Amino acid sequence: MRHRKDGFKLGRRTAHRWALFRNLLTDLFRHERITTTEAKAKAIRGLADQMITLAKRENLHARRQVLAMVPDADVVRKMFDTVAARYADRNGGYTRIIHAGVRPGDGAPTVLLELVDRPETRAEKDKGKGKGEKKKRERGEAGAGGKRKKREKAAAGAG
Repeated sequence: MRHRKDGFKLGRRTAHRWALFRNLLTDLFRHERITTTEAKAKAIRGLADQMITLAKRENLHARRQVLAMVPDADVVRKMFDTVAARYADRNGGYTRIIHAGVRPGDGAPTVLLELVDRPETRAEKDKGKGKGEKKKRERGEAGAGGKRKKREKAAAGAG
C-alpha cells in the first residue's frame, strides 16, 4: 500500500528533482511543447497548470512566485503577456499529454507535453504537405515484382 506516499520522486534527491522541474517548466513555456518521459510529464503537469493560474492573476506577488519556479525573466514575461491572456476563459486543464512511443535507448515511454490551444508553427503546417511524398501503390499496379509478374504475363499469353 502507498498510503501517504504522494508525489513523484523520479529517483532523485529533493534538490535535483526541483532543479529538473524548473528546467522542464522553463522549456515547456519557452517552446510550448516538449518531449520527455511519461513520469516526468505527469510530475510537472500540475506545476505547469499552477504557474499559468498564477500568471492569470497579473500582479507583482504572482510574478515573483512564478519567477521562483521559472528562473528565466523572458519566459515569465511571455507567460504573463501571451500565455495568460490565451487562457483567460479557461479554468484549468492547460496542458495535454500525447503518447509518442518509446525511447530507443532504454524503452522508456515518451510523451509530448504541450500547452493546449497553442498556435501552430509554420513547420507543423507544412509537415503534411510534402511534395516528395508518394502514394502507397495498390497491389497489382505497375511495379509488381518477381514471380507474380511472370505468372500474369504467362496467363495473358495463354488466354
